Amino acid sequence: MPPITDAQVREYHDRGSTLARGLFSPAEIGLLYRAAKEDNELDQRSFGRADGEGGVVRLSLWNHPGDGIYGMFARCERMVKSCEKLLADEVYHYHSKMILKDAKVGGAWTWHQDYGYWYQNGVLEPRLVSVFIAVDPCTRLNGCLQVIDYSHHCGRINHTLTGEQAGADKDRVEEMLKRPERFPLTYVEMEPGDALFFHSNLLHRSDQNKSDNPRWSMICCYNAKTNDPYKDSHHPRYTPLNVVADHMIEKVGVKRFADSGDVAWLEDKRDSSAKALAEAEG
Repeated sequence: MPPITDAQVREYHDRGSTLARGLFSPAEIGLLYRAAKEDNELDQRSFGRADGEGGVVRLSLWNHPGDGIYGMFARCERMVKSCEKLLADEVYHYHSKMILKDAKVGGAWTWHQDYGYWYQNGVLEPRLVSVFIAVDPCTRLNGCLQVIDYSHHCGRINHTLTGEQAGADKDRVEEMLKRPERFPLTYVEMEPGDALFFHSNLLHRSDQNKSDNPRWSMICCYNAKTNDPYKDSHHPRYTPLNVVADHMIEKVGVKRFADSGDVAWLEDKRDSSAKALAEAEG
């Protein structure tokens, strides 16, 4: 599949995101689904983030993509070339994570910008892109992603801790939501295999999952090569990305179905974005 179109690039820069329906085939996303659901190490490596609403979001993070199924998704040409087209630069893998929003108990994410976290890591510009890949169907009932369109034009917003998550300034968010003609609220409902590319300053959140259906998703984040952080942090500085052909997803997925042993997992105690933010805010 070719990278995203010129029209999608324009939409991304204008609205802050662009949705690529069916970026991954049913066979490809089926392999990711089975691998994630049956991967004991992914489950054991997961940790929780209290949402300040009585719920907990469970997630697993890793910095460097390996040679297994997770790595093939993050390193495949359609993903990397699309992000390079959006950022007009070579990109490298900043980190990936699996959001494990389980039925009935999956917590919420408060309103935030990704750059609100990553600013503390020495990244000078918001020239990073995140790609949200639906593993399960994402609906309003099970806590799909919500975005405030055009909010990335507001620049970086101050963040403070809400529960164990860093959330954007509530007053500013509320004022944006009072102006829907300028900042529409969109519930991004997705089918497995759909992918949302979104700007690092786009405000987004999700509700708790109170439905009977899980809402698992994989998010791959990329930074521009020329936006290399000026200091070390728990996420990597520029590391050349070994891009693979798209067909490697199915080839590796069949061969090494749930092998996540080569993933550079990021432990809870090393995921310091929110903690560094809390310290910076005093």
